[in-house]
Amino acid sequence: MLSATAGALLAVSLSSTPLMQSKLSAQELEVFSSDDLARMNMKLPELTRPVNILVLGTKVITSDVDLPATESGYEPLVNSLDGLSDSMLLVRFDPKDGKLSLLSIPRDTYSWIEGVGETKINEANRVGGPALSARSVNELLGGVGIDRYVRINIQGIEKLVDALGGITVYIPKDMKYTDNTQHLYIDLKKGEQHLNGEEALQFLRFRYDTWGDIGRIQRQQMLMRATIEQALNPNTLVRMPQILSVIQDHIDTNLSVEELVALVGFASDMTRENTQMLMLPGEFNNPTSPNHPSYWLPNYSQIDEMMAAHFDRGYQSERALAIDPAYLRIAIQDSTDRLRAVDAFVEKLGDGGYGNIYEDRSSIPPLEETRIIAQSGDVKSAERLRRLLGFGEVRIDSTGAIESDITIQIGRDWLERQESYLPPDLW
Repeated sequence: MLSATAGALLAVSLSSTPLMQSKLSAQELEVFSSDDLARMNMKLPELTRPVNILVLGTKVITSDVDLPATESGYEPLVNSLDGLSDSMLLVRFDPKDGKLSLLSIPRDTYSWIEGVGETKINEANRVGGPALSARSVNELLGGVGIDRYVRINIQGIEKLVDALGGITVYIPKDMKYTDNTQHLYIDLKKGEQHLNGEEALQFLRFRYDTWGDIGRIQRQQMLMRATIEQALNPNTLVRMPQILSVIQDHIDTNLSVEELVALVGFASDMTRENTQMLMLPGEFNNPTSPNHPSYWLPNYSQIDEMMAAHFDRGYQSERALAIDPAYLRIAIQDSTDRLRAVDAFVEKLGDGGYGNIYEDRSSIPPLEETRIIAQSGDVKSAERLRRLLGFGEVRIDSTGAIESDITIQIGRDWLERQESYLPPDLW
């Protein structure tokens, strides 16, 4: 009954509501696959094969599209999908393995863009829209295929979060920032918060800390994971017509309605263990002067390994299958606030042959279960650590310590193991 209702609502409500706003030439259309990605099954579409979707987020103000500011100097947001892409994701929906993989590509990534040359990858959308962005990502990632694209501006994200009823996220620190020229006022308090659309945008747009845009990518992943875990469920399919009617003016995609429903249906079945969130391997350059641009410099060998492991492109080297634990960079983050929790953990890892360990004092929420985060996508090393410890949850995402290979976030389960044979005053 649920499936039939959802199918009927979609057929009636969306058949006359095209979501594609870009007019692509025949040459641009060739960038994307031409076959159908979904088929009908029990009155709802399902994916026929693994698919890669390029997602572009835009934040466009008047000066980005050569419009004048107001007399007071205010540069308001423009309901536009043109201009620089503010965020970029390649998302793989894999029904064969039952996995959802999201790769965040920093907007300052140093890349080759056809017709432009070597520059930041966010320039591709401004120059050539979604097709040139797809070509540029294809070049950057060693020829990975891109089946469809989705472009959405930040007004659409705000409306989407509101349509989903808000999202609960842990805010790692107080976030406060004011930009009068954009009427951007960020004021979020540390701790677990249920964010509405406007507050979610504040969380996503804040990047005024040590890591700048890379830290912002981590917050994007935190919000995306929270959305998948909290808001995507079978009821989402029933609400799809209302959700899309709210944000349709802010979306441009070459997905058909059937394909879109198949993707949402697939994502709504995902568990935390089957959702992988990655970030393009690389490092910042060191500008020699204030006028020299800052770039995220891709690490192509690590990109090849990541594509092979998570996007079925190429093959993994023997090195990727057996990393020496002595050289693995492990960051420890403590959620327990106990005196010896980190020291005891370092001793445990040292006994297991791990020597490159450091403490990262970033704020994290209180955890019942220890998390072993494969920060660089190295799930094999994370699982090997899990076997050594005998407890903990392995996660593949990029929300740990940025310079680590593996980040271990200590939870209450570690204390329970220690308290069983240590006096309470040591903890």
